[in-house]
Amino acid sequence: MSRPKVDIHLSAEDRASLERVARTGEHPALVLTRARILLKADADGPDAWPDDRIAEALDVCRMTVMRVRQKFAAEGLDAALHRQKPTGRQYRKLDGAAEASLVALTCSEPPAGQARWTMRLLADKLVELEVVESIDPATVCRTLQKTTSSRGSSGSGSSRRRRRARS
Repeated sequence: MSRPKVDIHLSAEDRASLERVARTGEHPALVLTRARILLKADADGPDAWPDDRIAEALDVCRMTVMRVRQKFAAEGLDAALHRQKPTGRQYRKLDGAAEASLVALTCSEPPAGQARWTMRLLADKLVELEVVESIDPATVCRTLQKTTSSRGSSGSGSSRRRRRARS
């Protein structure tokens, strides 16, 4: 399903600004490409190229040209040139203190009836100890992979480092 082509009309000020951006080369490649797309796509400008021709000339996808046009029409010049900062940032579940608690827990004796700690047992214990409100066992696994500790072996991970140093 293709969207209808959005005609854009640059003001003299916008055109001068875009030409300055494209001419100086002091901006990231993404900004330069988007500025060139807008200059070529300007319905009132001397070029007014179709999307296919712009895409071929600037070595980008036709959908990129279409998205830049739509972004300009909907949100203006600045939004069309620059990427938005991500808004849904995922913050770390385990900060330094919580990581230390996890490592200490991992090095402790496993629960009765268990030969070693599992990721699920560790995750449940962290919630039980109120270190975190909730945590996925995969997050526990990724966190432990960053450390040199081992779940339930007699050493504290130093043997693994020695093995790596020998090889």
